[in-house]
Amino acid sequence: MDRSIITVTGRNKVGIIAKITTELAAHNVSIMDITQTIRQGIFNMMMIVDTSGSDIVFDELRASLGALADEMGVHILCQKEEIFDKMHRI
Repeated sequence: MDRSIITVTGRNKVGIIAKITTELAAHNVSIMDITQTIRQGIFNMMMIVDTSGSDIVFDELRASLGALADEMGVHILCQKEEIFDKMHRI
């Protein structure tokens, strides 16, 4: 299994989850866990995904999500799980 962490933040608007999950499905990326909240109009989502079946390499997936973020006016960060863990170790 090749897991990555995807975080999304920005002003809430219709279709954020739909567009991101559609993009992931188009590249055969499986969502293993997802949580999202909206506080005072600010959207925040975190996903743990399995990219082992993806039809594109990780850097291409990250670029694809970056382009989608620009289109939607949100911020998307996609990190491999091992990098995420090292950055958030106490």
